[in-house]
Amino acid sequence: MPTSAATALWFLPFAGPIALWVALSDMKTMKIPNRAVLALVLVFAIVGPLALPFEIWLWRWVHLASVLGVGFVLSITGMIGAGDAKFAAAMAPFVALADLGGFLLLFSALLLATFVIHRTARMVPALRRAAPNWESWARDEFPMGLALGSGLLCYLFLAVLRGA
Repeated sequence: MPTSAATALWFLPFAGPIALWVALSDMKTMKIPNRAVLALVLVFAIVGPLALPFEIWLWRWVHLASVLGVGFVLSITGMIGAGDAKFAAAMAPFVALADLGGFLLLFSALLLATFVIHRTARMVPALRRAAPNWESWARDEFPMGLALGSGLLCYLFLAVLRGA
């Protein structure tokens, strides 16, 4: 069953600020704080039973464990950062299994868009002056938290719109 508008409305006010925190933190420091990962897991742990039927809420923890396992392998092989893997795992329970294909398509588009926007923005002197201490301006690595945070925000927002 896809994520309903009601479920997304429960999650969005709590998960949304954390997603923004992750995006901004990763651009500034090239790190996703463990506190942000734990905060998102706590949101699911606390709000999830209010937003979802209990059995579905329990099964969604399998999403977290599965993505964490895959993320761990990708992290130790150097394909993604450890913070990216942990945050992706924390995001996983928010995504309904029925929405996985659509979410992956959405995330792929956002990954390309945020990469292009970030790389373009860092070439604009006025933007670099506005955020002079952002480590991502000078690093070759991409702040994946920008795409991950955007992915969670857009997914929940689109679920709300789908039900409107």
